[in-house]
Amino acid sequence: MRHNDRVIIAAADGSSLSNPGPAGWAWFIDGDRWAAGGWKHGTNNMGELMAVLDLLRQTRDADDDLLVLCDSQYVINSVTKWMPGWKRRGWKKADGKPVLNVDLIKELDAELPGRRVTFEWVKGHAGHELNEAADARARAAAAAFQKGLPVDEGPGFSPDVIRTPTPDVTPGVQREPDLFDAAPDPEEPGEEHPIVALQRRWLSDAVRSDPAAAESLLHPRFLEHDVKGRASGKGRTLATLKPLEDPVTVEVEGLDELAPWVMLLRWRARSRSAVSLRSSVWVKHGETWRLRFEQQTPTVR
Repeated sequence: MRHNDRVIIAAADGSSLSNPGPAGWAWFIDGDRWAAGGWKHGTNNMGELMAVLDLLRQTRDADDDLLVLCDSQYVINSVTKWMPGWKRRGWKKADGKPVLNVDLIKELDAELPGRRVTFEWVKGHAGHELNEAADARARAAAAAFQKGLPVDEGPGFSPDVIRTPTPDVTPGVQREPDLFDAAPDPEEPGEEHPIVALQRRWLSDAVRSDPAAAESLLHPRFLEHDVKGRASGKGRTLATLKPLEDPVTVEVEGLDELAPWVMLLRWRARSRSAVSLRSSVWVKHGETWRLRFEQQTPTVR
């Protein structure tokens, strides 16, 4: 709800390499007002939360409404839906387990009262100018931590704002899952979300050499758009399926629940020769998840 004719519009985003791994966060308003940071070890969710937290801190004294664009439904739901219940239960989830990323959540809770803030979901990696700018800076911060290089922290919101240091994140802290309030945490070391595991399985030699195993993973109406924009249905895909000549690793960008039976996995396919950004839609088909749609977009390494 807007109470002021002037509105600050900012995108906030996070990035983690190997998730968990070197992580970055960033928010972006324009070329003169943006900030970034990160940690040696963190997750996508931590970066997404920290980007919003730092944005709130730096704009604390601005007499403007704030519109925050996020491609993370986890962040939006945490702040607008789940937080009041978590707080009433002593920062416990509905299943009695501790809220993960609770330190960042509590700091967000402390920053929000009295603020005129609206959150809006935008699709990530879809050409949205502000989102792409925030994403690029978050990934650059994560890459800097990975390589041990200085992070470009950006100009910030105003030279008069004293920046609060990014809270330290150490390996082993509990982390909040992406949207599944009572589901296994996909970011715990040693655990992997079932959808991510299915995506890796789809790329494996074992499945791509076994037509029956491959067919069991595909939705009857499966459709794929390759890097050249060519479309293939289930029949053509199975007829041409074979082990990958150049093994591909899955680097998770985000996992979003579009509906209880629909999951969107955003990931980077990285091989020795190429990198592509991919979107995979998995749909609950009976009691199992099936790959319904996949799209590839070439990108830089």
